[in-house]
Amino acid sequence: MKSHNLAFIDTETTGTNANKHEIIELACIIVRQTERPGKGPKIEILEECEWKIKPEHIELAEEAALRVNGYNEVDWMFAVDRKKAMEEFAKKTQSCSFVSHNLVFDYAFVQKAFEETGVENRMHYAKLDTISIAFARLYDAPMADKFSLRYLCELLKVENSKAHTALADTKALVEVYKKLMGA
Repeated sequence: MKSHNLAFIDTETTGTNANKHEIIELACIIVRQTERPGKGPKIEILEECEWKIKPEHIELAEEAALRVNGYNEVDWMFAVDRKKAMEEFAKKTQSCSFVSHNLVFDYAFVQKAFEETGVENRMHYAKLDTISIAFARLYDAPMADKFSLRYLCELLKVENSKAHTALADTKALVEVYKKLMGA
């Protein structure tokens, strides 16, 4: 796993059920990790990518999810279709380990999009959840009683001025990871 690049990934979706709702925004930041004995990994950002994806079934969306994500028809007018986004995403993330905050949520949506579009997921099998990392690293910290990305950003002094947009959340996630790992 140490030899694989990491793909920090965030999704914005039309709801909370991966079997019913869909990704409308997808972002990833590809990083190279270089071993520094006794110091944690050195993190080098290689590429940032984001896709606004045309929803295929907006009628199934949860209004609250669209409000949180800032979805509107105008901003998504030139969005790409899901298959094209997943093809590009698969190329960018090939052999990378998937890293996300609340991995179960994001991975379920990404995997469902791969399945439904017929695009092959070429990522490495290993996955990292930053909630679990934060829980382990901050277990004894009295002020660490929540582990949402928003709370960790506040606690670790990471700015995320455009929360609930995929690329901004992914950038914040990389910074949170770096602070947690001493990178």
